[in-house]
Parts: sequence; structure tokens; C-alpha cells
Amino acid sequence: MPKSKRRHFTWHDTGSVIQGASLRAFDLSERTAKRGWRSQKRRVTRWQSRLFMIIQISLAAGMSWWLAQTLFSHPAPFLAVVATIVCLGFSFGQRLWRALEISVGVTIGVLIGDIFLYFFGTGVWQIMLVIAVAMSITTWLGARTLMVSQAAVQAAVVLTVIPGVDAGISRWMDALVGCGVALVFATVAPTGPVMRPRLQAAKVLNETANTIREMVVAVKALDMEAAERVLASARATEQALTTLTTAANEGAAVVRFSPFLRRHKEGVLQIADITVPLDRFTRNLRVLARRSVVAVYRGEHVPDEHLHLMSGLARITDECAEELSAMRQPSNKIDDIITLAVESALIPIGDRLSTAVILAQVRSMMADLLELCGMEYTDARDSIPDLE
Repeated sequence: MPKSKRRHFTWHDTGSVIQGASLRAFDLSERTAKRGWRSQKRRVTRWQSRLFMIIQISLAAGMSWWLAQTLFSHPAPFLAVVATIVCLGFSFGQRLWRALEISVGVTIGVLIGDIFLYFFGTGVWQIMLVIAVAMSITTWLGARTLMVSQAAVQAAVVLTVIPGVDAGISRWMDALVGCGVALVFATVAPTGPVMRPRLQAAKVLNETANTIREMVVAVKALDMEAAERVLASARATEQALTTLTTAANEGAAVVRFSPFLRRHKEGVLQIADITVPLDRFTRNLRVLARRSVVAVYRGEHVPDEHLHLMSGLARITDECAEELSAMRQPSNKIDDIITLAVESALIPIGDRLSTAVILAQVRSMMADLLELCGMEYTDARDSIPDLE
């Protein structure tokens, strides 16, 4: 290698390499720590959202064990606890109907298992036959997949988990107690499903408002990376809305069948009514986000009037969320929305497609928000004045 092209490394070069490696390592460790912290926050949030269910299932399982011991003098009513946990499940969605369905499947399965164990004992062919019989009977009764599978599982449990031929129908009685306790807890105790739909609706509105604010920042700065994050956030509202619909259906079922929660009926039905306009609201948000990404990609300047209108919509959306969180219908925000709608009618459409679509979508979202606040569909549309 020629002398003129030979590279000699000095202590300065070595120090620069070490410094660069140290900075990269520090940056990597910092990002790892941030991801770990965010992960822990998500775990805590998930635990908090399920805390009510955890406590309720724990109390119901203990009550089942105590009742089976007290009423029937059973020393270890294992199936009472199992039946309670299985019936209550670990989610709010359609919980009452699921508890009823599983209760039937569990009691049929345990009864068939006890009968088989008493007459035929336990073994390979007994297990195969009892599962087939349990599934056949529940299928003949017109049961759905959940009930059929639970009947088979519980029949198999009786023959395989601590089988005792002299137990008679004691385990079936234990299962009956467990299912009964689960049904009582599903109809009497669950104030969580009553409150949860309203809180979930508020959460959807908060997320929507945050997405709109981030959208304004991304469009104003023509930041493509930020715009794509906004689009991902807008698409995530679809899953949040699905969770809301499930929670609303659960709440409606609870107040319909529980005599202790009838006073919540009006509020629960109000939340069930707003799922339709909220669905349209989030759909329009996704269209708005997609058009914003297109505007950023093309480098199109969105006028300040449009951005101000979007910020105003985000502010009112947050205020509606606060009303829902306070267990009130946000009807007092109707005048604010109409005032913003009147302002939107004075904004020029502009000569670019993106600005026209953004303006149209924001005005559509205002109409959805009016309906969400309690207005009828046609009145909400009529309250948005035509563009001048």
C-alpha cells in the first residue's frame, strides 16, 4: 500500500470510536428502558381494568366453597370452585348469557360424569364414552359450542380428577352450587359492567381528540413520520369501539335481568344509543387521518383556518369525554358544537382536494358529535350550515 494512502490510527481516533460506541450503547439502553417502562405501564393499566373482575371471581369462588361445605358437608367441593370460575369467566362481554350457557353445560357434564362413574367406574373406554354422551346430549338439546365443550370437559373431570365411586352425585351438587353463585354474582354484584360502557365511550372520545391534535401538528410541520403515527392511532379506534359495543351489550343485559341495578337502566341505554354516532365519528376520523397523510406526502399547505377548526373539534371532543366520565350526557356541549359549525361554514374550501376533504370530514364529525350529545340524526345534520 502506498505511503500516501496509508492510514495511521491515533489515540484520538481510538477515543472517538470508543466515545461513539458508548453513545450508541447509552442510546440503546435508554430506548430499552423507555420501552420497558411503557410495557410496565400497560401491564398496570391492564391489571387495573381487570381488578374488579379478579376480586369478584375470587369472592364468588370462596363463597361457593363455603356454601358447598356448609349445605352438604362436603369436605373438598372442588367442582363448586371450578364451576364458579368457569361461569363468570374473565371478560365483561355477554357475561350473563355466557354464565347461563356454561352453567347448563357444567351441570349436565358433571351429572353425566357422576352417573357413569357410579355405574361403570373410570378407565379409557369410560372416558371416551362419557365425553361422547355428554356432547351428544347437549348437541341434541340445541346447545352452542361453548355449552357442548363445557359438558364434555366437566364430565371428563369427574372421571379423571380424584374419581371416587362412592361420591354419588355430590360433585354434581357442588357444580350446581358453583353455577348458582356465579349467576347471582353476574346479576347482583356487577356494577362494573354498568359503569364500564360510559367510561369506555369517554376513552374513545379522548383518544379521538388526542389523534386530532397530533394530526394538526403533523400537517402543520409536514412531518410524514408523525402523520403515519396519527393514521395508526386513528385505525386503533376501531378496536376500542368494538370493546365499547361489547361492554354496552353486557351492561344492557345486566340492568335488564338484575332487580338491584334497574336504576342504571336509562344511563346504560343512553350509552347503547351513542355507539352508532360514535362509530360514524371514528370512521370519519380515519378518513380525515388518511387525507392528512396524503396532504403531508404531497407537501400541500393546509390553511390555518382548517387547522384551527380541527383544534376546536378536538377541544370539544375532550369536553364531551369529561361529561361522560362524570356520568352525564354531554348535551350542554351542543351550543359549542353549533358555534364551531357556523365558523366552519365561513371557511373557504380552497383549490386543493386535501383541504376540501379535511373541511368536509371535520364538518361531518361535528354532526356525529351533535347526535352523540343527544340530538336526532336529521336535526344534527340540519344544524350544520351550508358552506358559503
